Amino acid sequence: MAKAMWNGAVIAESEAFEVVEKNVYFPPGTVKDDCLRESATTTECSWKGTAHYYDVVVDGEVNADAAWYYPEPTEKALNIKDHIAFWKGVKVED
Repeated sequence: MAKAMWNGAVIAESEAFEVVEKNVYFPPGTVKDDCLRESATTTECSWKGTAHYYDVVVDGEVNADAAWYYPEPTEKALNIKDHIAFWKGVKVED
């Protein structure tokens, strides 16, 4: 079981997940939607494609760009399409 926590709240939990480059990617539907807010931030990965970001929001506190996902990954990264990973103080246990 993988679990992501921030600001005292569990924001994602799943028995099934992917690990890529030591990051846990949670499948769609296993992250609490009310804890995510779209961000305009994107970054490029040479082998995964364009990452899009979410702010993580818990109890009115915002952790900007603390989650990311690949809506249109390259063929090499199709296993993480729309999966969400975390950083910036979000604690992930697997």
